[in-house]
Amino acid sequence: MTRAVQPALFVSHGSPMILFEPSPARDFLAGLATHVARPDAILMISAHHDMAEAVVTSGTDLPTIHDFGGFPQQLFDLRYPAKGDPALAEAVALLVAQAGHPVFLDPTRGLDHGAWVPLMLGWPDADVPVVQLSISGAHPPDWHHRIGEAIAPLRQRNVLIIGSGSLTHNLRAIFVEGRNHDAPVPEWVSSFADWIKDRFDAGDTDAVLHAVERGPDGRANHPTMDHILPLFTAMGAGGGPAERLHHSYTYGVLAMDAYRFG
Repeated sequence: MTRAVQPALFVSHGSPMILFEPSPARDFLAGLATHVARPDAILMISAHHDMAEAVVTSGTDLPTIHDFGGFPQQLFDLRYPAKGDPALAEAVALLVAQAGHPVFLDPTRGLDHGAWVPLMLGWPDADVPVVQLSISGAHPPDWHHRIGEAIAPLRQRNVLIIGSGSLTHNLRAIFVEGRNHDAPVPEWVSSFADWIKDRFDAGDTDAVLHAVERGPDGRANHPTMDHILPLFTAMGAGGGPAERLHHSYTYGVLAMDAYRFG
């Protein structure tokens, strides 16, 4: 039987409350599995797994990490009991090492909410093995893109690669300004999201890799780089043209866009 060749995806995971708050983004993530063939495993690159170098989860049992605070108890009661895939973790590490990057295996780390929240919506039965690969805020966008290129062969093995972050991510604008879930979208947010799509449509990978410096209000939309870095890894892993699968906003300032590559 021929294995499916998977794309690479980027999804915006939003607040963990997306699990309980109705929204177009929640509806999209709940249907995420319909956009791809059923994978043999999923490799997640989450904005909330930020390490000095590339780190791969290599355990079989993956604790559900509740890496947030100030939310209702119902969120802390949730568990996503997907199994890990040590053999896939070894394959990921080998590809990254062969590309010349230091890489480490972590047999104890579980899934942070940047991974398990979208997975709980897209694959609620937790019946697909999951491995996580870290981002690194110590490295620039092109490093993440090269990491993505290094792991691209996994797509030929029916491994779905998902970068999970946020197309825009200014939490201060939510908490300090008191924005509710359906707050209006300011121009400084929408113009950045539109600019990203325009650059993808033009095939301008270099511009996207420098979006925070070159895009309109890039630094306002990403005061820190963590939530856009998974986009660059997904771009590198997928190659080829980018297709926007979803576009919406929550809390006014979180662009919940999703893209398919390859």
